[in-house]
Amino acid sequence: MSLLSDLINLNLSEVSEKTIVEYIWVGGSGMDLRSKARTLPGPVTDPSELPKWNYDGSSTGQAPGEDSEVILYPQAIYPDPFRRGNHILVMCDAYTPAGEPIPTNKRYNAAKIFNHPEVLQRNPGMDRARVLFIQKDVKWPLGWPVGGFPGPQGPYYCGIGADKAFGRDIVDAHYKACLYAGINISGINGEVMPGQWEFQVGPSVGISAADQVWVARYILERITEIAGLSSRSIQNPSSTNSMREDGGYEVIKKAIHKLGLRHKEHIAAYGEGNERRLTGRHETADINTFLWGVANRGASIRVGRDTEKAGKGYFEDRRPASNMDPYIVTSMIAETTILWKP
Repeated sequence: MSLLSDLINLNLSEVSEKTIVEYIWVGGSGMDLRSKARTLPGPVTDPSELPKWNYDGSSTGQAPGEDSEVILYPQAIYPDPFRRGNHILVMCDAYTPAGEPIPTNKRYNAAKIFNHPEVLQRNPGMDRARVLFIQKDVKWPLGWPVGGFPGPQGPYYCGIGADKAFGRDIVDAHYKACLYAGINISGINGEVMPGQWEFQVGPSVGISAADQVWVARYILERITEIAGLSSRSIQNPSSTNSMREDGGYEVIKKAIHKLGLRHKEHIAAYGEGNERRLTGRHETADINTFLWGVANRGASIRVGRDTEKAGKGYFEDRRPASNMDPYIVTSMIAETTILWKP
């Protein structure tokens, strides 16, 4: 096993200038990530330097068998924390050979929204993400008694100790790997359930914010793969530059009002099975009810007490499900709060 570890950690830069590029894309379910690697002759610093690449879309649920070729377009590159050296990860989106975005390519429309002049001026960003670790063999959350449930909430949030903090090694490894990759991860903390953690991404803006969340998910999946776990995650897009400036609290309230007017449309795009989570009993509002409040964990939209006090800051949309697509959700929030004129 030590020989295998030695080979995995070989420093290729000592003997070769070649670069391994891991092409990453979103699969046919809209939640699964796929990747494959290729060798290039030297270092790469910009996605435009990377060749497009094809894959078998019939094996990912993204093309029929009789016309299965799908083309990957490189969009954003990150240093590879697993191979290190000059090796990189590249986030891609997917197109037909004729150059049309395939139906599961949600990045294409998101990029159009984020490149709209009004949206560029507002500089929308995202703030945080949550993850719940699942034990692969028993398919039950880490830190929960198998087939049972943990004790009441209270000791786990930001908890310390072997009976309160489950998966800290995974979260810390992910934290450092994201920093290595150039992801703007700004913090971590334990959440209200055993095995549930939160990491904050930001400041990251526009389409880059969603790209970074997908790559952070990829890195997390790779780490949990090594650890024999799986994970489920949730994002909370949260602010624009005008909200972060003086007078931003009034901008936040106007944005929240617009989100309330389109509550049903957002819920429809915020992930499958949300009715099982948005019951009104588990720190969120009922799925059919739109509420917002300051420091209110039972609201659809929560504004922090520090934001209210400072008169500027961010808001937290608590409605997206763990299986939502950050390209869809971030761009939809930007479209509703910036472009939509009710």
